[in-house]
Amino acid sequence: MDGSVLDAEITANRTDCLGHFGIAREVAAIYRLPVKSPAPKIKESSEKVAGAARVEIESPDLCGRYTARVLRGVKVQPSPDWLRRRLEAIGQNSINNVVDVTNYVMFELGQPMHAFDLDKLSEKRMVVRRARPGEKIRTLDGLERTLTKDMCVNADASRAIGIGGVMGGSESEIGFSTTNILLESAWFDAVSVRRTSKALGLRTEASYRFERGADPEMAELASRRAAELILQIAGGELLAGVVDAYPRREPPLTIELSRKELLRVMGADVPDRDIEEILTALGFKPLRDGEGVWKCTQPSWRRDVTRGIDLIEEVARHYGYDKFPPRLSPAKGPAHRLPHAEAQDRLRNRVVALGYQEIVEIPLVDARRDELFRAVGVAPAVIGNPLAEDASVMRSNGIVSMIGALEWNLNHGQRDLRLFEIGKTYELQNGEPVETRVLTLGATGLAREKTIHEVAREFAFPDLRGDLDSLGGLAGGFSWQPGGPAWLAAGRAAQISLANAGAGQSDALGTAGQLARRIADQLKLRQEIFVAELRLEPLLGGIEAASAALRFVPLPRFPAAERDFSLVLADGVTFAQVAGAIRSLGVAELKRVEAADLFRGGQIPAGKFSLMVRVTFESAQATFTEAQLADFSSRIVAALEKQLGATLRAS
Repeated sequence: MDGSVLDAEITANRTDCLGHFGIAREVAAIYRLPVKSPAPKIKESSEKVAGAARVEIESPDLCGRYTARVLRGVKVQPSPDWLRRRLEAIGQNSINNVVDVTNYVMFELGQPMHAFDLDKLSEKRMVVRRARPGEKIRTLDGLERTLTKDMCVNADASRAIGIGGVMGGSESEIGFSTTNILLESAWFDAVSVRRTSKALGLRTEASYRFERGADPEMAELASRRAAELILQIAGGELLAGVVDAYPRREPPLTIELSRKELLRVMGADVPDRDIEEILTALGFKPLRDGEGVWKCTQPSWRRDVTRGIDLIEEVARHYGYDKFPPRLSPAKGPAHRLPHAEAQDRLRNRVVALGYQEIVEIPLVDARRDELFRAVGVAPAVIGNPLAEDASVMRSNGIVSMIGALEWNLNHGQRDLRLFEIGKTYELQNGEPVETRVLTLGATGLAREKTIHEVAREFAFPDLRGDLDSLGGLAGGFSWQPGGPAWLAAGRAAQISLANAGAGQSDALGTAGQLARRIADQLKLRQEIFVAELRLEPLLGGIEAASAALRFVPLPRFPAAERDFSLVLADGVTFAQVAGAIRSLGVAELKRVEAADLFRGGQIPAGKFSLMVRVTFESAQATFTEAQLADFSSRIVAALEKQLGATLRAS
């Protein structure tokens, strides 16, 4: 092959550059040089094409233009070397000289084309219509496809012979026995082609161009160019004229460009001469309409340019973005922080201080994974047209995304992780979408690395609880109740609520615990995983309420006193029950109740355990006497014996 192959990356809006001529037109605009437009020269016979073929467009909303030319006596054979080499250079297989010409013109001018064996068309008639429900067609790839009523088809008098804008049918394809052909060059609706292509799972070079919005004015020129090449390499005669069905020719759009708007958007001026040269080279035909205003005509190949801002982008792109100074646009109004912003900042800072790193996850998740963690009775928000199977629903909880993030990091060699996300969950309630903001935590691996002073220690449920209690301190504390959803491990799961929920506030805040082993095995997670999810709005409300209730308290003038109680308790008694029994005494001087140690085995009877509780007393009035402390201690022991059946452990 002579010459070089250039690989151009084209954005979705630039359908005009999906052909060599479009690229040449863009390069000519860059260098401000004239572009040489194709000018096919064809020799036509005296017989008119209108007498040899008819075209009817029954669905102009699906096909806006259809041109047809007829060639007789062509000789279908292998393509000449120059044509075959050029197509192979861009990854196209050579089929025969007629089909290769239609592909060549598509890549040259960006206009998809198709050739039909005219002798195989019933009544020599081409009808562009909607497919009949359940109608079938065998396409050129040999597969039989079932069509729907929303799909556009090319048909003859009796059957569908092609899927409009996507692929032709095998019953009318060009073969080596073909002598008479009908040459199609049409414009099909972009949305219709896209839907048909996706529904059938059939992507072609033609559908790739039509679904992005092809140039309707290119159809006739491409038809002449293809006819010229076929006459050169396949012979035959071309009937005079063209059948051109164009029911809805739209007038060109007029777009206004103003210097004032250019200055506002770009922050710098562009000389009049440059503006006019750039727009002229791009085909917009600018005309002055007063000082600093141009009226431009949208060229048929730039259907993506519809507004003045689009013209500004074209001018800036060709003038050079480097010539515009960087500038921060002035704010048009004062900025206001979102509700709960300060409380959320405090919460985020606390989580970061605990060693967690923030992540931002895409809320589209796999439906089966979401179902693993979805609460009973929650209706998921299903995506109607998902891009992928693993992104088919909006997440109904933050846990599914957190598990995915932990899994990804573990698979990439990150063993020790503490992550958090402030995001949203989604569900349907009575058919309406509902969004809920949540805070999600996830941890696995080491809680403490090995040092010369300490051994390494794995992250455990008490670590997660300690971190959450630290967050709860911002909101006045959390209340913990054992139990949780089935995807958490029994005995290492808890329901969390605000300790000081006010009137009208929901107690339930969220759940925390260790991922159940059966779920971890199902997801192939070999490490122990710990997660928590809290509803954000009530948590932030609790933080704000706790902040508003803060009052200055002077440092105590008198020393605090601590008393330790080594209790023997029955299995099933929780520390929360112990602390609740102590606080129920209403001792004003009581400051803190903490769990200091836990022990099982040894001399402790089966079915019981030893818990050492440390109680701290403070007084702003005087130093405690031994009698006062003895009274407090006896009342605490009596309350624990009565309410929980506790006994003091013998030393």
